[in-house]
Amino acid sequence: MTEEAIFQGCLKNDAAAQRELYNRYSPKMLAVCYRFGHNREDAEDMLQEGFIKVFSQLHTFQNKGAFEGWIRKIIVHTCINNLKKNKRFNESVDLVYANTVQTREESVPSIVQAKQIVECIRLLPIGYRTVLNLYAIEGYSHKEIAHMLDIEESTSRSQYTRAKQMLEDILLKKKIIQKPKEKPAWLAAVR
Repeated sequence: MTEEAIFQGCLKNDAAAQRELYNRYSPKMLAVCYRFGHNREDAEDMLQEGFIKVFSQLHTFQNKGAFEGWIRKIIVHTCINNLKKNKRFNESVDLVYANTVQTREESVPSIVQAKQIVECIRLLPIGYRTVLNLYAIEGYSHKEIAHMLDIEESTSRSQYTRAKQMLEDILLKKKIIQKPKEKPAWLAAVR
């Protein structure tokens, strides 16, 4: 079934098309939710809530840009709203991790390292993790993040800086990376 056929079927409330849309995009979107959620159950709840919004707002898709990108944006906003609603974004953060840690030059991490890095990102306090995800992974600007999270732009910038530093510390402690001379190319490339 083509993306256009799925889209048109969903607009007509066709159950097969809706199931196909969900099956096609839910694995990727669950990964997005997992980065924001406290645990897998939270991520699955965010995913379900997000897809309810996708189906109810499908008529607003104007075919400008990728359909998957449109779905992703709804999912991300659902995750953010969920965090704000449950006041999880306001968890306290220990500023002791704001010190600078350097890492060694290396190539892009392997798939195994990438999975380990995602798990380490999940260890960050929710505020740091949220800003890191929105800025480095989803590509939002600090101005957009500030608006989404009802924080100052400078707060978004400082949380991002601290998140990167804390992540490096975690990666060092777990021996995923080694104590270094320079930042690894893959981490320096993270905006």
